Amino acid sequence: MSLHIVNEANRCLNCKKPMCQTGCPVSTSIPHIIKLFQANKLMEAGAELFENNPMSLICCIVCDHQTQCAGHCVLGRKGSAVQFYEIERYISDAYLDRMPIPDVEKKGQRVAVIGSGPAGMTVAIRLAMRGYDITIFEERDKIGGMLQYGIPDFRLPKTILERYKKLLRRLGVQIRPNTVIGGSLTIEDMFRDGYASVFIGTGVWRPRTLGVQGECLANVHYGISYLSNPSAYELGENVAIIGMGNVAMDVARTAFRNGAQKVTMYARGKHIAASAHELEYTKLDGAELMFGMEIESINTEGPVFKQSILNENNKIIGYEDERVQTYADSTIIAVSQGPKNKLVQTTHHLESDERGLLRTDENFMTTRSGVFAAGDVVHGSKTVVHAVEEAKKAADAMMAYMESIK
Repeated sequence: MSLHIVNEANRCLNCKKPMCQTGCPVSTSIPHIIKLFQANKLMEAGAELFENNPMSLICCIVCDHQTQCAGHCVLGRKGSAVQFYEIERYISDAYLDRMPIPDVEKKGQRVAVIGSGPAGMTVAIRLAMRGYDITIFEERDKIGGMLQYGIPDFRLPKTILERYKKLLRRLGVQIRPNTVIGGSLTIEDMFRDGYASVFIGTGVWRPRTLGVQGECLANVHYGISYLSNPSAYELGENVAIIGMGNVAMDVARTAFRNGAQKVTMYARGKHIAASAHELEYTKLDGAELMFGMEIESINTEGPVFKQSILNENNKIIGYEDERVQTYADSTIIAVSQGPKNKLVQTTHHLESDERGLLRTDENFMTTRSGVFAAGDVVHGSKTVVHAVEEAKKAADAMMAYMESIK
């Protein structure tokens, strides 16, 4: 493995205008990182990666590299792109547990972080390393949010999240698990107890429903709920999945690993929302894809569809009259998620839009003064690296705000 990583690093052309860096949502300085690696400056390379992206060890595993760093590498135009994400993983894996903890002067200000997903962890790490006292409030028993409960273990080993938990402890971050904010405790209680600011990074955990007859039957489940604890479900051998996004792909691959023999995925048109590499892995695992199938209802036998009529541009222009009964032991609905609304209901002046997403200004402050938000709870389900990109900016805005109220 080490020799392969070295060979990949040596293939880098060190372009004057690195398109790979342009393709990275957090603008990782890829050529410089590779130079440090080639000079045997592993810890320096790790420190630069971590400062730019605290979730580096996770992003190098779960990012859609073919549309980001590797997809923009000039070598990929006529051959094989430099697989920087493999170099990044080697460096970040070596660095995380050896990372020196900075001796910084304490600011004397307390910050609450609601949610321990990628946005929440990024804010917690960034502020803790600059002297703020951080408490993370997590409604479940383990940290990670969607990383822990939404991405299957075969894609992201959960041992990595345990290592991040140890790092947070080393940084002095306090963690309160199994604590729902908006229930017994509220954001107002946090300000009462002396928190200078609050960050919301609660993600999107409410499944989007279809509103069709049969959605309450025992053989119907939601994708994001299934991924949280697949072993709790008995799906049977034949599984139908409504949707073709990344969550749907994870559901399909997880179902195969938990006893399913046949998995069929359905889309109303011909558009596939999932990334190309996730689609390829899912097809390799054996999933069948059916297009032009609009869900009409679900019964004990399986989902019932009406067939879409598509024009030459694959736009839906109507539906066939005949209904198509398909057969499946279980039907899983995976057509996106939205945020829960407990925080909005229990916090004065905290507003959301028509989709339930929190409203923020250009400084990531919500409509409630002192409360900031970033990631999926603001713009809907996107990638881990996009959550990190926003969370970094939110953390900087929070520091500026807390300096102003001293």
